[in-house]
Amino acid sequence: MDFVMLIGVGLLTGVTTVLFGFGGGFVAVPVVVWADAALGADAMRVATATSALVMVVNAGFATAVTPRRVLLSLRGSGILLLLLAAGASAGALATRLAPSALAHWAFVAYVALTIADLLLRPGFLRPDLHAGTAADTPRPLPSALGAPIGAVAAFLGVGGSVMTVPAMRRAGHTMSVATALANPLTLAIALPATAVSLCVAVVPAATHAQVRLVGLIDLRAASALLLGALPVIAVLRRRPPRIPDRIHAWAYIGLLFTVTVAMLFLV
Repeated sequence: MDFVMLIGVGLLTGVTTVLFGFGGGFVAVPVVVWADAALGADAMRVATATSALVMVVNAGFATAVTPRRVLLSLRGSGILLLLLAAGASAGALATRLAPSALAHWAFVAYVALTIADLLLRPGFLRPDLHAGTAADTPRPLPSALGAPIGAVAAFLGVGGSVMTVPAMRRAGHTMSVATALANPLTLAIALPATAVSLCVAVVPAATHAQVRLVGLIDLRAASALLLGALPVIAVLRRRPPRIPDRIHAWAYIGLLFTVTVAMLFLV
């Protein structure tokens, strides 16, 4: 029954990958925490590691089918991608060492602060009149943001889109472009985070809970999520829905709020 429910949630992760650039990890974290609740305090560690693998596949597939003209917006971002990967490696190691409760509440706190920032500060829902750059000439993301974004994203298992989409939105991109570009950036974060998660020792609680892990990754949960997500990504990338930019932005905030509430109920 859990496997079927995970496939159903996988359908949702496919939608969020295409429409919001989440790569699936943002939705996967609370779901895997729920599915692996028998692991107790270690469920959050397994959830962030499993979400990284889900993001590698989802974000990689979504990037492969993204039009080249959109991906060209990342031209010259090599240093940014390297720093994202370096930060993600550090963040994934920190997840293994930090108390699980810290990662759980840091997830909730960070997303709640992000929601407040998007609602109150101009540049996401409404234009920033003091930005000094025309809306039709988007600015590149500063390379210096790479390491902190990668570290926080890997530590929390959110994939980076929670930070990169608002940043690209404020840099002058539309929601459709910002969410599309979030996938290759998420891939740069998820690949090293997954590698680190595969190399660490299985948590002792997995043996008692009869949860089969590879490193910190629950392959059963990841497989179910991907089984639901990949067909949805293929369909939506071929025929992307046309959503007005402002409604798209509000929907992004709505999803952040929904996942925050879900994490509060999983305490």
